[in-house]
Parts: sequence; C-alpha cells; structure tokens
Amino acid sequence: MATSLQIQSKLRSDAVLELSLAEVEVPAPGPDDVLVRVEAAPINPSDLGLLFGPADMSTAEDGGTAERPTLTAQVPPGGMKAAAARVDQALPAGNEGAGVVVEAGASETAQALLGRTVAIFGGPTYAQLRCLPAAFCLALPEGTTPAEGASCFVNPLTALGMVETMKLEGHTALVHTAAASNLGQMLNKLCQADGVPLVNVVRKPEQVELLRGLGAKHVCNSSEPGFKDDLTDALAETGATLAFDATGGGRLASDILGCMERAASRTAEGFSRYGSTVHKQVYIYGGLDQSPTQLVRNYGMAWGIGGWLLPPFLQRIGPEKGQALRERVAREIKTIFASHYTREVSLAEALSLDAVRLYGRQATGEKFLVRPNPGA
Repeated sequence: MATSLQIQSKLRSDAVLELSLAEVEVPAPGPDDVLVRVEAAPINPSDLGLLFGPADMSTAEDGGTAERPTLTAQVPPGGMKAAAARVDQALPAGNEGAGVVVEAGASETAQALLGRTVAIFGGPTYAQLRCLPAAFCLALPEGTTPAEGASCFVNPLTALGMVETMKLEGHTALVHTAAASNLGQMLNKLCQADGVPLVNVVRKPEQVELLRGLGAKHVCNSSEPGFKDDLTDALAETGATLAFDATGGGRLASDILGCMERAASRTAEGFSRYGSTVHKQVYIYGGLDQSPTQLVRNYGMAWGIGGWLLPPFLQRIGPEKGQALRERVAREIKTIFASHYTREVSLAEALSLDAVRLYGRQATGEKFLVRPNPGA
C-alpha cells in the first residue's frame, strides 16, 4: 500500500490547535477509482476554517523539524464548545487541486483518465497522493498544467453560481464586495462575457485601478467619503438588486441595502411608509470581517439577507446543470477562469509560521499555491 504526506489539523482537548504533516496510507484504486499525484492545490478562505478552526493564530508557535514541521496555537475560551464535534480528530485539509492520474481501476471510465491531468474537489488535496472515484475528477484540456487547473472548482463555480442565482431569483444585475480578489476578477470577466451588469465594491484606490484595467465599468471604493452616493448611482444605472458580500461583518451589507432602496426610490411613484416594493437581497458568503453584522433599517420592508454557500447551490441546481458548469470551467480555464498566485509553497513550507501569517491574513490579491510534489 502506498503512503502519502498530508497536512492535518487537530483540535486537541487541551484547547490547543495543532497543524502537522503526517504520513498516511493510501488505498489502491478500486475498479472505478483513480490514484492522483497531487501537484497543485490553492489555499482558499474556505480552507482556513478547517485549518485554523477557532484558534487564535496570533498565538501560533512552530515546532517539529524542517521535514515534519508542526504549528500550535491556543484556542480562546468558548472556542472549544463551538467546535466540539472535531475535538481530538486529525482532519486532512485542502478542498481542491489538480494533478496527474498515475494509477487507475479496471473500469472504462477510470482507465480513460490514466495519465491525464485532472482537477479534483472535496479534499484532502494538501497531500501527495489522493485515491478517489473517477467520477469525482474533471479531465482538463490537453496542454493544461496542474497549476492552471488547481483552482478549477471553488472560485469558478462560485462565480458561476452567483450569476445562476441571479437568474433563478429573478434579478438582472449583481453587486460584489471584496471585488479585487481572485474570485472578484474572475466574476468580472464572466459578467463581461455574459453581458451581466456588475457593481464592484472595493476599499483601496489601487483596487479600483486594477478592476478598471480589467474592463470593469462600475467600481465603488467604500473608503471614499462619497461611497454611498457612488454606489447608489451605479445601482440606479444597472438595476442591481442582488449582492454577494464577502466581508460579512460591520455595516457594509446594510449600506448596500440602503443604497438599493435609494436607487429604487428614484423611479418610485408616490410615497409609501413601507418603502419601495422592489425586493433587495444580500447574501453573505464570506467572513473577512469577523465583527457582528450590523443592520440599520433604512431600506423599507422588501428585503432579505442570508447566507450563501457553493455546495447547497450545487445541490439546488442538480447534477446535470452542475456538470455543465464544470465543463464550462474546463473549457475556459485559461481565460475567464484563470487564477493567479503570488507565492508557491511545499507541504512543509505551508506550515511555516511566516507562511501562515501571510495567507492567514486573507489579503485581497494574495493567493498561495501548495505544491505537494515539488518538481513533479
């Protein structure tokens, strides 16, 4: 039986989070399975939730050896109760990645992937080898490298999911926050290709310039004094009544709803104490701001706020539609859905204190790529 190095996260019963590089056994492929040598796996915000759990990463300390590093951090009071279901379990990490199929089961579906570069989803991908059903692999077009296909699922399908949600719920345009991110840039290219009006919300002047350079028409800087006026104008022009908010905390979601109401009121006929009849919706899909979500009720009664995640969305649309979206991603992985990385690290380097402090910031425009098999 083959073995593989794998990044694991364990929340110990003594209120300490421990990250380690463990050697695990990898089963031989069954008839419908394949064995993938993982060559590239991104670090997404969704990965950090499992990696870090409720730990205070400002207390992190490194240990172990250069080949088998460890990292420990303290869990604040109350954190253990919220994560009780995972205490003393070594959980493998990594939601998506890409690599080469090096062994395949006897079935026709599995054999067809032997030697192919494939994208995989569902973890663990911070590992050297992964055995999984062939049906869980997405064969990438010839000439696509594992690095190009590593971010084939989370960001591309999230961008597509936002547009599909817009259509399903009867909206005609979108608002997106933290819009200069890798996902945000991808969403911009997608909306331009599909003719979907998009309002981008960022917080730095250089992020405005970045998106303008990508062809974005509406970019609003939340740090500017005239932000709400700029946002209202953009909403009035596009008719956007659906927003996806990556920040979560603070008043940004409330401000977007308020500006949507102001934009709708510009064309309203007469006064109503209940506000406009236009339904305004904000979905929170991230937590870049960990402070409480604050709502200031200045947007009438036709509104909604809720959570949005990719897996429930894929369940909602069903396997046939989901597969069609995956196939589009594969076709356009070098154009609309291309990802760019600011740093590459090995499995061991991903557990270094310096690296954790960098990718743990979740800074817009910074994206790490893990290379489980450097030089492969």
